[in-house]
Amino acid sequence: MHCEWPHGTHRKLLLHAALHGFLFLPPLVLLRSLSRSRPTTTDPHPKAAARGAAAAAAAAMAVRASLACFPSDAALEESSGIPWGVAVTPFSAADERGAAPATGAEGHLLPRCDSCYAYFSTLCPLHRWSWSCAICSADNDLTPDASARYARDGGQDPPEMRSAFVDLLLPGEEGEAATTTPVYVAAIDLSSSEEFLELVKSALLAALEAIPPGSLFGLLTFSSKIGLYDVQGPIPIVKNAFIPPDSDGTLLVDLEDVMPLRSFLAPVDGCKDRIAEALETIKPTSSWEITATASEVQDHALHHARGFGLAMDAVVNYLCTEYGSLFELARIFTFLSGPPNYGPGQIETRSDVDHNAAKMLGSDHTFISEQTNFYTNLAASAVQAGVCVDLFAITNEYTDLSSLKVLGVESGGSLYMYSSTDESTLPQDIYKMLSRPYAFGCVLRLRTSSEFKIADSYGHFFPDPQYMHVQHINCCDSFATYVYDFEFQKDSQFSRKSSPPILQIAFKYTTIVQQGDTSDDVSNSVSRSKFTLQRRLRVRTIQYNITANIWDLYDFVDPDVVLTILVHQSVAWHMADALAVWYFLFWRSFIQSHDVLEARIWLRDWLVNFIAQYNKAYKVVRSGGTGMSDIDVDFIHCSQLQPLSRLVFAFLLSPLLQLHGQGIHPDYRTYLQCLFSALEASSLRQAICPTLISYSSPDVEAEVHQSLSRSVFNSESPIFLLDAYTDLLVYYSPTVSSTIPFPPPRDCLLRSKIDRLKQERNITPKLVFIHGAHDDTTAFERYLIEDQSVDGSLVASATGFRSFLEGIRSRIAEYSR
Repeated sequence: MHCEWPHGTHRKLLLHAALHGFLFLPPLVLLRSLSRSRPTTTDPHPKAAARGAAAAAAAAMAVRASLACFPSDAALEESSGIPWGVAVTPFSAADERGAAPATGAEGHLLPRCDSCYAYFSTLCPLHRWSWSCAICSADNDLTPDASARYARDGGQDPPEMRSAFVDLLLPGEEGEAATTTPVYVAAIDLSSSEEFLELVKSALLAALEAIPPGSLFGLLTFSSKIGLYDVQGPIPIVKNAFIPPDSDGTLLVDLEDVMPLRSFLAPVDGCKDRIAEALETIKPTSSWEITATASEVQDHALHHARGFGLAMDAVVNYLCTEYGSLFELARIFTFLSGPPNYGPGQIETRSDVDHNAAKMLGSDHTFISEQTNFYTNLAASAVQAGVCVDLFAITNEYTDLSSLKVLGVESGGSLYMYSSTDESTLPQDIYKMLSRPYAFGCVLRLRTSSEFKIADSYGHFFPDPQYMHVQHINCCDSFATYVYDFEFQKDSQFSRKSSPPILQIAFKYTTIVQQGDTSDDVSNSVSRSKFTLQRRLRVRTIQYNITANIWDLYDFVDPDVVLTILVHQSVAWHMADALAVWYFLFWRSFIQSHDVLEARIWLRDWLVNFIAQYNKAYKVVRSGGTGMSDIDVDFIHCSQLQPLSRLVFAFLLSPLLQLHGQGIHPDYRTYLQCLFSALEASSLRQAICPTLISYSSPDVEAEVHQSLSRSVFNSESPIFLLDAYTDLLVYYSPTVSSTIPFPPPRDCLLRSKIDRLKQERNITPKLVFIHGAHDDTTAFERYLIEDQSVDGSLVASATGFRSFLEGIRSRIAEYSR
């Protein structure tokens, strides 16, 4: 087996990456990672200023419906068996068709309905002095200025008259802080290993290249004390604040008194080299000298202390003093090598217990719930302070991410998990995260026409306690996706005589845009760089067709969105009722009240019901008179539905729904929960049901295989690329010709596709090359899901998926009698 990541230190890892051309990082990261000596302060990429903080103003909004043609009434919707809803990616780089919105600078002039507060769009009937709302049909008066604006007197129409999809500047809504500075803070766990710190140092060197010039950067460490670094002088200086072992949640001295925040936050441009020098001085606590005194045992314990909770609470309070003046959003990257075990927020773990899933819980049925609400409260404080936390856990030790995840997810950040340092893609992931546009202070509102309503909503947001279906998002990137499912209002339906169903999504957000010098003179850019805030409004109004025919309904199913809704309904985050505090809601996973086994049963029952409804619709099954063999479980009458059985089967085999006795690490399950609940529909499908492509040679693609079974070994093609979203596996058959190079060369078609896939992802997939003649093929075969039973065990002759369908057919036959 040939893995893209070699063993050894991460500096060797980066050299290997540079030589093989798969690491998409600037040369400065590689140079600094390969040598202890530091280059001059000249940045080889001074024009990268807009990366990370500045969002593209012409970004779009992708909206995908599970039923592109809406059902005419509740009876039809229920009889179809298909969940009815949409997946919305409000800050995506393009909409689902690749189109961009119409843009403008007069968002404050966009009329709103006096009744339902929906926005004017091209779908609204317009009269000389009034307009009718497309959502609620209410008539609204136009002001004289608005009437003149829409008079179409030969000039260019405003954006809302040219498109039902607009992105508009909201002048004057930036508040008093029209200018700002991006702030980034790295928090490093010192109760760790040398390998862990080498990886983190390389990741932070990558982060420094992605952070736009003119930003401020702070470096701190935590263990039994908090270390603050001042890198603005000739040499880096660290000052420490000790965490009392019996702390009540506060430090003995404020961090501002230890080091003024303005000294802690250094300009990236002028201090990049000294930040790198400071990183080189960081050592793990295991390398510290232990005082040989009577308190040696206590000193030894402190050398393994990980005071993460109080450190994060202190740095949030530290930063909040400048919120609204120096910055509008501060991002904290936290790097953990194990569970917090010291001070407030510590996680109770037992060293004498093997923390695999089976032994830890003593049950094959339940998900892990949070041990403490400390991080729930801390996340609320972070949102109030304008702080977003990204949590990077690099450990195979049980860390209780189920308790920690709330700090990242609810503050608008992300959760990343790596089981080892050797194969970690942390440098690439943090570079990707900081290089892509993001929005913050977001408000998302979805409105529907009067016949139907939102039944539930899912995603990493928290609802407004006052206004229904108004959701707040602290920080949002171009991949973040939110899911809604619909239901009819009581006694309502769509008719051909009434207006068609309308959906309007409004997304108000703030971006940071860099102004000033972009010349090659870095010294000038330090003094002249300036960041401004832009408050923008993105509105998309969509009209859908309706049908009273179930066959038409099935023909317009989007299987990826159906899977996305099922994932959220069965195991993903489930938004509870609004609480009293406006800015925060504690999210509860549906699965924490319904165990894994019940989720699996619910999902299988859904498929049974859906296939039964399909057979009934096509009159395949008739009550009392149809044999079991006549039941169609392959959707031969509707090709659009054919992927659904395989997707459900793949989801049942996902680690997210595996029983604990099958060895799934509980933290890995938590990581998947966070990942899956934020992915857009196509990516989620890829993560659950991989794609398999065969190649005749590294430069000739053969076919995309519909089946994930060992039958592919009978293919005439000798090379396979398996894309499982987080993993990319290239498999060479044992009989491949010796003239075909292994691994494939850098300049071939296969490698080009791999590079493109890695660039498009929000995380960097691990790339592994496997030669069937001399490598262990287990990693490849575990993705051949159709050879497995739903309990994850291998079965003979590729009958796993077929046996599953036979079981579904048998259940339907029982219900049809």
